[in-house]
Amino acid sequence: MRLGIISDIHGNIEALDAALDAMAGVIDELLVAGDAFSDHRFSNEVVATVRRAGARYVLGNHELSLLSPAGVRARTSPRVDESELAYVAERPVQMRVDVGGKTLLMVHGSAWEPYGDYLAPNHPRYLRCDELDADFLVTGHTHAAFSARFGRTLVVNPGSLGNSDDPARRSSVTYAVLDTASDEVTIGEFANPRLAR
Repeated sequence: MRLGIISDIHGNIEALDAALDAMAGVIDELLVAGDAFSDHRFSNEVVATVRRAGARYVLGNHELSLLSPAGVRARTSPRVDESELAYVAERPVQMRVDVGGKTLLMVHGSAWEPYGDYLAPNHPRYLRCDELDADFLVTGHTHAAFSARFGRTLVVNPGSLGNSDDPARRSSVTYAVLDTASDEVTIGEFANPRLAR
């Protein structure tokens, strides 16, 4: 099974469309590891596209902020499509699923408390991956793409389709494709369409 993995779109519909075009015919399923939009700027287009793609989608800190009491003004804006907002509100904050006979856990930030931490590839918390009882851990949040094995767990962070925080990729955005049979991870990268405006 080949999984397309995206995260931290932050409303960048052009990048989302380009990534989906690049993965068309390549992947069997799409995973979204949170932050489809920014907390103060709901994106009907991005959410509708994720929904149409039938993606498995977990909430990130920006969705949680919008859905919190502090986000009432942003989510009650007349430009917010209520059906798309309701769809987002029904998404979980973490997901454990079987993919090709293996266990995948998807979260936005950290799989361990505090859940909102930014975990760089060398973070010592990853040494605790065996506690998760998962073959794959999908994360987002850092806006920097990487894959690395910790014990039995392959950690995959697709980076960001909104904007990169990787110094080597400042002008590009990234996504990942995971082959669950071979454990091979491919990072796709292209110029950020937002910067071309």
